[in-house]
Amino acid sequence: MAPPPRALLASATELARQIRRGETTSREIVATHIEAIRRVNPSLNAMVAERFADAIQEATQADSRVASEPLESLPPLLGVPCTVKECFAVRGMPQSAGLKSRRDVVASEDATVVSRLRAAGAIIVGVSNTSELCMWMESDNRVYGRTNNPYDPTRSAGGSSGGEASLVGAGLSPIGVGSDVGGSIRIPAGFCGVFGHKPSGGLVPSTGQYPIAQGGAKTFLTTGPLTRRAEDLMPMLRILAGPDGVDRGCVDYPLAEPSEHTLAEHPVFIARFPKRARVSPALLKATEEAAASLERAGARCRELDMPAFTKTITWWAAGLTSDGNIPYRKMLGLRGPGSLLRQFAKLPLRRADHTLPSLVLAGIDRRVLGSRTQRKLLDHARRARDQLAEHIGTGIMVAPSYPLVAPRHGRAMMRPLAAYTTILFNVLELPVTQVPMGLDREGVPTGVQIVAAHGHDHRTIRAAHHLERRFGGWCPPTRLWAQRAQTSPASAP
Repeated sequence: MAPPPRALLASATELARQIRRGETTSREIVATHIEAIRRVNPSLNAMVAERFADAIQEATQADSRVASEPLESLPPLLGVPCTVKECFAVRGMPQSAGLKSRRDVVASEDATVVSRLRAAGAIIVGVSNTSELCMWMESDNRVYGRTNNPYDPTRSAGGSSGGEASLVGAGLSPIGVGSDVGGSIRIPAGFCGVFGHKPSGGLVPSTGQYPIAQGGAKTFLTTGPLTRRAEDLMPMLRILAGPDGVDRGCVDYPLAEPSEHTLAEHPVFIARFPKRARVSPALLKATEEAAASLERAGARCRELDMPAFTKTITWWAAGLTSDGNIPYRKMLGLRGPGSLLRQFAKLPLRRADHTLPSLVLAGIDRRVLGSRTQRKLLDHARRARDQLAEHIGTGIMVAPSYPLVAPRHGRAMMRPLAAYTTILFNVLELPVTQVPMGLDREGVPTGVQIVAAHGHDHRTIRAAHHLERRFGGWCPPTRLWAQRAQTSPASAP
């Protein structure tokens, strides 16, 4: 089989550049991606609703602008295709967040980040799958079914932005938008071998997504980009960032350029997880190789024990159950213990309205912490953030993206607390970039998290650029393309 078209390998920045120069057209690029989605998505179940006809029309309009307007006046992503996680409002598209009772909800207006993407010239070709109510690390729900990993369809694409990561990892979208309240950008980006950035807390508004965190967890929830190339991270972040006058938790602060941060002479801390994290050898190796490469670039590496990892779940739970957040059971529409038990009874018959992870979360979602205790725990978390930021200083931290590479479908239930390797950085509101670090012996992606002090997103992205040059970054899934759409079909909704 011939290799995939070059348009499916290039960054969004490069595609925009080619359109401006007249080397290709937006219509050609968008059509190439649409044709690839039609061929490959049946084996992934990553895109769950499309707007292909509108996208082609918008691409034609973009080409007219290139032909008639001064190049310097054109928006930065004019004519470039992109995708968006289904929990974000995209005008005229479904916004169920994987909840069966919302399957007929259609967005009447765009979320803030979606309107900003459109203003930047990007063309949305479709929306992607998520876990039920975006609260689990595998993208599976009773509305759309389960999303598969582009490197191995028997493995998880992660969650809750698993559909987005699968599309980008498969080469079907150069850039996408996801959300992250406990690892929902970084875990799927790591599983699917792409770049994913969780911004500093308060940098990007959450307006227009469902569900949306409230109370103490408001700044745990962040919106950020997933990309197949590192050079798209900062341009995407600049487009998405900044107050919108609606999200009061969003603040305005300047974003420096990645080039303004030099690796030489700055400290690089290698995070040491507690032994109970049981990080796989492949991901430990990726972390060590990343640190060694940064050290060869002039950074000063040292190990850093992270006892705060053991407190992560408690801090996170305090935020999610604080005043203002709706109980998860209520969000599912379950009324009393009896309705929950009836749903559990329907699971073996495949007649339940909810997935097993959602029902388990509903069963343990109790307001066991008083308001005073919640505030105390959140104060502890904020102090830990300040202490860690002071410790890191002008440097960065390197940590595994997750304790293991993409597991087989359903296996994440066997290690439900493994996400504390990512949750900590939501609680501490720190910027984190997930960087792909190649494939393991079984051809499954590995990756690392790069962490910096709050407001210093450019430092993590600068390290991502370096590691991409050194290790190659995203590896196109050649096995998927060789098989085209002949892989086993995705599970039915």
